[in-house]
Amino acid sequence: MNDELRQRVRENAKYLREVRPIDADEISEYIDSQPHPGVVRQILREEAPSLGLVEREDRTFEPVAEGPITPSLRGVEAFPPEYGMELEDLLVERFGPDWHEGESGNRLRNTIQRLKSDYFRNNPVEYDEEAALGYAIYHLPDNYAAVQYVVHELAEEGLLDRRLRILDVGAGVGGPALGLADYLPDDALVEYDAVEPSASADIFEHMLADADRNFHAEVHRERAEEFEPDSDEPYDLVLFANVLNELDDPAAVVTRYLDFVAEDGSLVALEPADRETSIGLRSVERAVVDDARAATVFYPTLRLWPGERPTDRGWSFDVKPDVEVPAFQRKLDEAAGASGEFVNVDVQFSYSILRTDGTRKVEFDLDTEHVAKMADMDRHVTGRIDLVALKLSHSLSEGDRNPLFKVSDGSEETDHFAVLTRETAMNADLAGAEYGDLLSFENVLVLWNDDEEAYNLVVDEDTVVDRIPV
Repeated sequence: MNDELRQRVRENAKYLREVRPIDADEISEYIDSQPHPGVVRQILREEAPSLGLVEREDRTFEPVAEGPITPSLRGVEAFPPEYGMELEDLLVERFGPDWHEGESGNRLRNTIQRLKSDYFRNNPVEYDEEAALGYAIYHLPDNYAAVQYVVHELAEEGLLDRRLRILDVGAGVGGPALGLADYLPDDALVEYDAVEPSASADIFEHMLADADRNFHAEVHRERAEEFEPDSDEPYDLVLFANVLNELDDPAAVVTRYLDFVAEDGSLVALEPADRETSIGLRSVERAVVDDARAATVFYPTLRLWPGERPTDRGWSFDVKPDVEVPAFQRKLDEAAGASGEFVNVDVQFSYSILRTDGTRKVEFDLDTEHVAKMADMDRHVTGRIDLVALKLSHSLSEGDRNPLFKVSDGSEETDHFAVLTRETAMNADLAGAEYGDLLSFENVLVLWNDDEEAYNLVVDEDTVVDRIPV
């Protein structure tokens, strides 16, 4: 396709966009060389982001609508089977139709075990082709689901427009990209730059080859520390998904990428719920917000007390319903005796959403004169107090033990847990509140837990807990 033809197509598209839907057949007739409509349509698809066009189901083009998307998320029940088939195509191509059995099956299972061990120990991971395929088998479904729940927090507040520029740093095998492609509506126009230097980039390109017609993905095979955007146009969303623990200086990298975020854009960091990666994410968040002071926490770990900051462990994660077991995981697991070791359908994740414009999901005027501060909790032990805190976990207790929830007001130096010893109608909001909800506690008993080296806030029949609407 020569530059002159491309320019003529662009000129016609710019004129017609103000008049009626743009038809490749019509534009073809307006050009002296009479190019095939299919060639014109391909040029329109390639130029759609710069022209601000979305392709309709009838294969004509029109300007993307202005304004935020209308969020819709009732939950993620399954990893789409068509994506599973795309992954199996790669596995068959690499290992043959019986990829899940024999030597190849053993190698893939060993690879997954090694990856799990390295992540648990926070060891560096190198992604050759086999490691990337093992990662895809084990993590595509949960990554696909988790990112949708996180970006939904932004969409609910009207902070995701129909025209989006997204930068995915450490894009891996494409789980978050697929999740975003399916979450965003068909009439959204998305420019998606994926930064991925490893063999995972090949899988990404294969998995995204048939993405929605208005989801324009491009892979940049560079290290995160070296990537430079092709244009000065900022990104509406910069995503770090499951990659912070693989960077030498993640706080410095995140701070650098804040420069690429639009004034009204967001930076999202997402990690698995396991201890090391979760705490690592929170330490990066705190370094960026408290040291660099280049951003504000939009959600979920808000600082409710002006001038205060948390210095506790920061291990906090959300839990969503499991997704269905995909066929490719079941095959690999059953070939080894169906132990369940190679099935991963848990959707549990830690995340941080940062903004540079000071916007927070929860805006609340704290009555600092009448509630206690967690930073001062040592002076309240064995007493009863009132306080305001965010609920930052589902129940962490096991078996028949009293439900226990991590809570935070953004000032704590030590972990605080709300322990529900007797549920009543007056304190039922503690158990019923969602992750990230703001709660008020009245007459809660403060105790020190020597075993956990943490404060227990005992919620009993004398305690009132209310969810604060925001």
